[in-house]
Amino acid sequence: MSKRILVVLSEYGYWGEELVGPLEHFDARGYRTTFLTPTGKRARALPPSTDPDYVDPPLGRSVTTADMARRVRETDDSDRLDNPLSLADLIPERPYYSAINHLRELEDYHRRLDDALEGLVGSFDALVVVGGSGPIVDLANNERLHELILAFADADKPILAECYGVAALAFARDLETRTSLLWGKHVTGHPKEYDYKDGTGFLGVEFNMGPPPYPLEYILRDATGPEGGFHGNVGKEISVIVDFPFVTARSTPDSGPSGELLVEVLENGLRRHGW
Repeated sequence: MSKRILVVLSEYGYWGEELVGPLEHFDARGYRTTFLTPTGKRARALPPSTDPDYVDPPLGRSVTTADMARRVRETDDSDRLDNPLSLADLIPERPYYSAINHLRELEDYHRRLDDALEGLVGSFDALVVVGGSGPIVDLANNERLHELILAFADADKPILAECYGVAALAFARDLETRTSLLWGKHVTGHPKEYDYKDGTGFLGVEFNMGPPPYPLEYILRDATGPEGGFHGNVGKEISVIVDFPFVTARSTPDSGPSGELLVEVLENGLRRHGW
């Protein structure tokens, strides 16, 4: 039976290869993919990720081949990403503690949340959070996405996150203990050496962000705790870590391998790789 994959994209720009890389592996296996954005707005690729002449400053070279740029443009210009599901429509918003009738609102929230997650998680075999700079804005600290991630993990279903999308895993946590879902796990993600010093960009934002607003490596080191670990693998071409249920990818060249490894998790029961 064909697997079904739920793919989460930022409305502030995804990195092209970080969608196309895994997607091509899913397509090759006949998987069915459904796209989801925070408010149902159509996602778009970040312009540098469609330009083979763009030089990535930390690496000092282009990270997008002419062929990959073409494949990204074909996907981004197609109708495949039209009409994504809306996270805001599907998952309720947790009420403020200052709400006048907080207890009743919280009870209603949990009822609606349970109903929503049962349907969503039951319909898909895996969750994918695509990377790029956009997730910094609308995915990393998105509580609705956190609830979805927690539910997939609780259902023992794999979750692939790439680049800055891995931050959403670090911030998905039980609100009673505040412990990250990544505690005790091994992950990779954007290391400090790969961070821009200037010019971090988002679609729809008209100012120069400068460096990323947070160093993802430091967040992941803290989130995984003393029994887990962050693996930057700086100086190595590929960095993909599998520590079930998580598959994490560092950056652009890790996109295809991460999709391939998620297939291995789904079809062959892979539970550990890269550490």
